[in-house]
Amino acid sequence: MTWLHADLLLHVLAGTMLGAVIGYERRIHRRPAGLRTHLLVALAASVFMVVSTNFVYFQHYVRDDLVAVDPSRIAASVVTGVGFLGGGAILRTGVNVQGLTTAAGLWLCAAIGLSAGAGMYVVSVFSTVLGVVALTLLRQLEHKEDNLVTRRVSLTLGEPAPPWPAIMASLRARHVAITPGQYERRIDEGAVEVTFQARVAADAADDLIAALEAQPGVRRIRVESA
Repeated sequence: MTWLHADLLLHVLAGTMLGAVIGYERRIHRRPAGLRTHLLVALAASVFMVVSTNFVYFQHYVRDDLVAVDPSRIAASVVTGVGFLGGGAILRTGVNVQGLTTAAGLWLCAAIGLSAGAGMYVVSVFSTVLGVVALTLLRQLEHKEDNLVTRRVSLTLGEPAPPWPAIMASLRARHVAITPGQYERRIDEGAVEVTFQARVAADAADDLIAALEAQPGVRRIRVESA
């Protein structure tokens, strides 16, 4: 193995390890894309960049060969490809969107891998440090809802059905966030079917059922994970 091979392997190893740092932080917070995913993204980006910037030297071209190489083309394709990968990490539940930070982390790992693959170690390390700071320290400045759970609630209300605003007011008084759902009146059965999503603290999920049972006219309650 020549010194050139050793240098290229160092590029790939540096990008992989730095991407693993970002992935480890994601794993601690139990995100969909964790250590292995971020590590592999950084590894792939590093390899792509190493290939993009050095493959011409391994093709045994001679001085008189007319060869034009654009090292930026593969890097640009990596940025686009990781964008699709990050899109798969974004989940939409009702009006709530999750996974944006994870997708941004994957994109960052691709950038770290590309810079490490190009031998820009200072930029790679600095980007990793900033990424970890953004994911950990700045996390304290945001209002996170990690302790909230989403429940899909179906209610069957008898006639005369209690006013829906009164039910919503009762739930909101217990700090339950409600997502607008479906409202169906069954005239032949003399009942009203209401379906909506509710977000409540994990340790207060039982209070949601208690609040619904306390409402007059409620015939049937069904609560399931959204």
